[in-house]
Amino acid sequence: MIDSTARVHPSADLEADVNVGSGTSIWHRAQIRTGARIGSDCVIGRDVFVDEGVEIGSMVKIQNGALVYHGVTVEDGVFIGPGAILTNDRYPRAITSTGDLARADDWEVSPILLRHGCSIGAGAVVVAGTEVGTFATVGAGAIVTRDVPAHALVVGSPARRIGWVCACGARLQDSGGADAAAKRPQYATHPELHCPSCGRIYVPDAEAIVEVPRPREGMPA
Repeated sequence: MIDSTARVHPSADLEADVNVGSGTSIWHRAQIRTGARIGSDCVIGRDVFVDEGVEIGSMVKIQNGALVYHGVTVEDGVFIGPGAILTNDRYPRAITSTGDLARADDWEVSPILLRHGCSIGAGAVVVAGTEVGTFATVGAGAIVTRDVPAHALVVGSPARRIGWVCACGARLQDSGGADAAAKRPQYATHPELHCPSCGRIYVPDAEAIVEVPRPREGMPA
């Protein structure tokens, strides 16, 4: 079902049994295969390929030329940059070990999960069987071969973490210092990370980071 408020360009190819939510835009020559589900207020760019059965949440932006294959689940608020590729087969072969043409029953889907609010940079490849955490950022051209923690900033091939990012997308900076520890003694053993853009504060927790709750209005910091 395609919602009456969705905008679908005449050159886009939508197969049978596709769901498109309210306010979503699907642009030139995009191909949406059977069984795909796209939420509300999404933007599907020119020449995007969304394979059969792919689940896409609401407020998702998929930029021009991105390829999203069967087995991928995209939660709300995710950004997928131009030319990014999300694969689904860790051991791809065109033929079987006996030399026959490989068919649907000859391989197993290794799913990908893109968590709420994460971003996949232009030209990045997310390899089958991986998860990208909430508000993580995959840098342009990176090759993701293993799970990416929430808020992590990863780059390179294979992708490795080089820092942390805020929910707003800015790279977090180390505030540290005695003043920060005095204000929040429960976090004194960890360096604080602060966002230079929106002011949020986080602290490391094992292989992840945790946002420090902001004081309620009228309460001391």
